[in-house]
Amino acid sequence: MEAYYYVVFGALAAVVAGLELGKSGKDRVATASVFNSFKNNYVLVYSLMMSGDWLQGPYVYYLYSQYGFDKGDIGRLFIAGFGSSMLFGTIVGSLADKQGRKRACITYCISYILSCITKHSPEYKILMIGRILGGIATSLLFSAFESWLVAEHNKRGFDPQWLSITFSKAIFLGNGLVAIVSGLFANLLAENLGFGPVAPFDAAACFLAIGMAIIMSSWSENYGDPSESKDLMAQFKVAAKAIASDEKIALLGAIQSLFEGSMYTFVFLWTPALSPNEEDIPHGFIFATFMLSSMLGSSIASRLLARKLKVEGYMQIVFSISAVTLVLPVVTNFLVPPSSVKGGSISFGGCLQLLGFCTFEACVGIFWPSIMKMRSQYIPEEARSTIMNFFRIPLNLFVCVVLYNVNAFPITVMFGMCSIFLFMAVILQRRLMVVSDLHKSSTTQEMIGEDEPLNP
Repeated sequence: MEAYYYVVFGALAAVVAGLELGKSGKDRVATASVFNSFKNNYVLVYSLMMSGDWLQGPYVYYLYSQYGFDKGDIGRLFIAGFGSSMLFGTIVGSLADKQGRKRACITYCISYILSCITKHSPEYKILMIGRILGGIATSLLFSAFESWLVAEHNKRGFDPQWLSITFSKAIFLGNGLVAIVSGLFANLLAENLGFGPVAPFDAAACFLAIGMAIIMSSWSENYGDPSESKDLMAQFKVAAKAIASDEKIALLGAIQSLFEGSMYTFVFLWTPALSPNEEDIPHGFIFATFMLSSMLGSSIASRLLARKLKVEGYMQIVFSISAVTLVLPVVTNFLVPPSSVKGGSISFGGCLQLLGFCTFEACVGIFWPSIMKMRSQYIPEEARSTIMNFFRIPLNLFVCVVLYNVNAFPITVMFGMCSIFLFMAVILQRRLMVVSDLHKSSTTQEMIGEDEPLNP
């Protein structure tokens, strides 16, 4: 059964390599050299930022357990991270729009470095402070960098279509290749070299410091609305008004929350789903397989975006496939008899679920550059970071509730709930496409009316 993991990983690697090497002229967009330099700079910084995040992932829970904390204590630490992201995210997002996105990106680096330093302490209060800092940093990671990129791209007068190229490349490397290498590097430091579970956090701090140095030396500042007349509450009102008055923005926020909420819930559920009877599964290798699946998805997304296919259209298919993959554990639980033997290798039902989970991760790889593309189209520049962090409030609230009640419901119920959320995302995505088409049609009619000469 161990060969099964290698077969899945090898097949995915072959497909990803084939897609990347087999790109035709239709899959590539001719760009200017000055844009390529700009894109490569951003992708390098984004990859360093994501490496700082991915290096920590495999050893957070293990480090807390090594300090002697039980499952309940560790759960509260995780809730503190998502809770701080929910409470402080909108504030730091609004400050990014007003005080500058470059400053916000630097703040992310400093916050996450300080969070890494707290991991050296076995004191629960110190670790709690680290989780709060990590939650703030996460809000900045998923808003300030994208906001800076979109504003800077437009300020430099690059073709709007080229923005999709940067998104796809950043996700392919930052959420795919970098994640795989970071997981292996973290394992090398902690296990092979014997530096212990805190070593990956020190490495993360180093990568974050390098990225911060590049930001400080090569990035220019840009703002949402830097006017002195607007305080923090005024920024909130602008963002809330934009969401309430524009159905497209509200739909986009709901779609993002539904998908990401399901995605983060999946992160907590895949391990018990694949090993319900304490089967011996290679967690690190499966994680690398998931990241390879995400690379496959981002490679597919780059082709779709290069061919200028309507994002609102193909994302309905992506959400539908995602919903089916997460209902798979419910189906296999009924159709495949569960083993009563403790331990051993992965079951036949687990093998089927692993294939479904890899498909879900491929959908995640398509989702990221596609949602970035839609956000760049629909979210107004003056409050971009604020609105993006508004979107994360229901997401973080949902994840906190799931974490708090993770043992209260059977795992099949949790997966079924995520599948329902994803089907809801399909309906909302369909509505977004209809509203967007109506808006474009009315705008076109107005432009034609203005261009018609007046009758004498």
